[in-house]
Amino acid sequence: MSGGEIIIIYNVILAILAIIIICLVILLFICCKKKPIKAEETLPTKQIACSYSLMDIHGATDGFNYRRIIGQGRIGSVYVGILPNGDQQVAIKRIHPRLVLSNAGFGFTSMMKWLSLAYHPNIVPILGFSEAPGERIVVTEFGGMLSLDFYLHQNRDHDGGAGSGGTSLLDWNCRLRVAAGIARGIEYLHEVMAPHIVHGCIKPSNILIDVNFCARVCDYGLYFFLTCYDKRELGLMGYVDDEYWIGNEKRGCSKESDVYGLGVVLLELLSGRKCDQESLLVKWALPLIKEMKFGEFLDNRLMLPSDIRPLVRLAKVALACVGNSRKSRPSIVQVANILNSLEVGLL
Repeated sequence: MSGGEIIIIYNVILAILAIIIICLVILLFICCKKKPIKAEETLPTKQIACSYSLMDIHGATDGFNYRRIIGQGRIGSVYVGILPNGDQQVAIKRIHPRLVLSNAGFGFTSMMKWLSLAYHPNIVPILGFSEAPGERIVVTEFGGMLSLDFYLHQNRDHDGGAGSGGTSLLDWNCRLRVAAGIARGIEYLHEVMAPHIVHGCIKPSNILIDVNFCARVCDYGLYFFLTCYDKRELGLMGYVDDEYWIGNEKRGCSKESDVYGLGVVLLELLSGRKCDQESLLVKWALPLIKEMKFGEFLDNRLMLPSDIRPLVRLAKVALACVGNSRKSRPSIVQVANILNSLEVGLL
């Protein structure tokens, strides 16, 4: 065979190999392109909240019977009931009339439909709503959940376990899991929902604990009802930083103020102290954390664990959340990553 024939054969082989490689690349591209579509089709989707008539709500609550009330706050009263064609109990929040009147022109229905798209294991989903003259109703999942405020400050069972009918004082492992769950819920609202949702009222009474001791954030986005009031005077807000009150018409709620609120909740989880005014708890706690005086700082109703390092780490995260200005504060993504690692360490 001459040298020219060898070169021709060599070029033909290269051309065939090139065609094979191109075909494989195209085939791989087509397969990869199809996979996400198939995956999306199998993902569960969250339906937009149902609109209920006021008559449906009246029937579910026995005409807003006070015996149905399971919680009361500055935004409204919460009733337990079963809606028509439903087989499970739901929580029905009736917004206070004064807040309804002050927001008469606000797009309540569109806001509820948007908020109801939020769907995550660490938030309480909005299932429905009702709008009528002088009435605004928000329907959420119930499931017999109790608030973090109850577990930390209201129940009288101080055995330090996680059993006893589900009403005992949360132990340290439970508190670490709760902290991580809260952070994941807020992270979802801030970073996954589009447009993002600012909670605006982070506090223990707006964090529910389910039967598996999983933390679930509720009442997200409802702070818009409070825009016409002096929230500091009425005590309507959750835990907000000093910058909330700065500037013309105040700087208001933001992702950073939510992170601050989470930091205060972490201080409550660690110290067991009820926060009637967040600035007082912060001023008391920060020096103790900085000076590593955890014997004075940690909840004395519980025995100290043999390994205190996870609690120290949690305390330092709380310090970063409440001890810095908005510009220097960690993002919820950073906080959630650290708290998730602490939870994984428990396994």
